[in-house]
Amino acid sequence: MRRLLPVLIPVLLAVLLPAGAMAGPKQLAKIEDSIAVLDDIMGIPDQGMPESLLRNSYAIAIVPNVIKVGFFVGGRRGRGVLLVRTPSGAWSNPSFVTVTGGSLGFQIGAQSTDVILVFKTQRSVDGIVRGKFTLGADAAVAAGPVGRRGEAATDAQLKAEIYSYSRSRGLFAGVSLEGSAIQIDYEDNQKLYGESGIGPRELFAGRPAQVPGPVAELKTLLDKRTRPPAVPQ
Repeated sequence: MRRLLPVLIPVLLAVLLPAGAMAGPKQLAKIEDSIAVLDDIMGIPDQGMPESLLRNSYAIAIVPNVIKVGFFVGGRRGRGVLLVRTPSGAWSNPSFVTVTGGSLGFQIGAQSTDVILVFKTQRSVDGIVRGKFTLGADAAVAAGPVGRRGEAATDAQLKAEIYSYSRSRGLFAGVSLEGSAIQIDYEDNQKLYGESGIGPRELFAGRPAQVPGPVAELKTLLDKRTRPPAVPQ
């Protein structure tokens, strides 16, 4: 019996534990990094991302630690999560995404950047779900407004479809998000949620009902940040 235990225990865990409990450590770590990035960028005094912009958005992508290196020819790569607003106003389960891109021109150095993309409409997200989606080519992307001036900006002033925010470490010249491609990471989705073939449409529709703790924490943080301000009595 003792010889069988190393074989039986993993099988029993797979049967008895919910799917979220079997999520890979790398995927859970990426969710936790996304929580930290969102909290930090929105918490920068007078220079943070306006909560009003996020309240009026359709989706958000959080991509911690986008690595960009270059010596005249550059490349970037990052993994993060994409969440959409559900019909009830709450936030969906996150789908993993990858961000990749290249660039030409004067650029020397290396940079690690935490990136947040705020999507104003469903159109861009539908493009990502259907396949490869390129920032700047398939939809206009612009640096997002910050601080109090950003809170005062109206819809007429915010004409881009996607707004980007970043927090950088290291040195780099010639940084730009345009030309970066965003794709769904089906493999990481399967590893996190434990469902073979689960895709963004299912995640955005609320599947699975049971999710790992960090996923629920990320959704709660977004709900808190996008809650309408209280009306003075």
